[in-house]
Amino acid sequence: MNTILLGSLATSICTAVGALPALLFSNVTHRGRDILLAFTAGIMVAASTYGLIPAALKLSNLWILTAGTILGTVILTLMELLIPHQDPGHALHGENNDRTSSLMFLSAMALHNLPEGLSVGVSYGSTNQDLGTIVALSIGLQNIPEGFLTALFLITHGMRRRWALLLAAFTGVLELAACWAGLRFTETFHAVVPYGLAFAAGAMLFVVYKELIPESHGDGNERAATFSFIFGLLTMIGLTHLLR
Repeated sequence: MNTILLGSLATSICTAVGALPALLFSNVTHRGRDILLAFTAGIMVAASTYGLIPAALKLSNLWILTAGTILGTVILTLMELLIPHQDPGHALHGENNDRTSSLMFLSAMALHNLPEGLSVGVSYGSTNQDLGTIVALSIGLQNIPEGFLTALFLITHGMRRRWALLLAAFTGVLELAACWAGLRFTETFHAVVPYGLAFAAGAMLFVVYKELIPESHGDGNERAATFSFIFGLLTMIGLTHLLR
């Protein structure tokens, strides 16, 4: 239980850690943002393909993996359609600087963290003892640039730096709550664990392909973003092997 507590707390705290450097900046370049987003995409792809998907297959079969992955993709698609949505990259350089815009963006980022937290909880609830640590580490790493972008957006839209840091950290607290909810659910219904792992993989891959990769390739920094993606992918694969 101590390992689960430390892992889930670390994942949540990484959002606040990533938000801290944003207090020193009033803006971020297109190139820097694209590199951060691409690195995050690489980490998430590695977490899905080297952690969640193999674990789901080990605990079930191809049909369950397919159903869970498609379900994760569909749910994220519906969330994007039904919830007011604003991408971090577009928002950072947009013209709408009112409080409504800030609230919409913050809500979208907070809701985005819910499936991430659930994936950590489901992973800890599985019979694979190392999977929870691997997924928590991957989510924590990608939370650092996410926290940075969230806090930076709020600051550039006129919010006090202290409040921007607190609100960015709050999105991490929601992720922590989702993690424990996922853990408790899988402890009660072990049969849903492979579905949950596949769901998390589908959700993460949706975010990568629909959001992160297009955003990181929209400002003429495709080559730098590509190298950053590969570096993020290799970083997560290396960490995964070290933990096994």
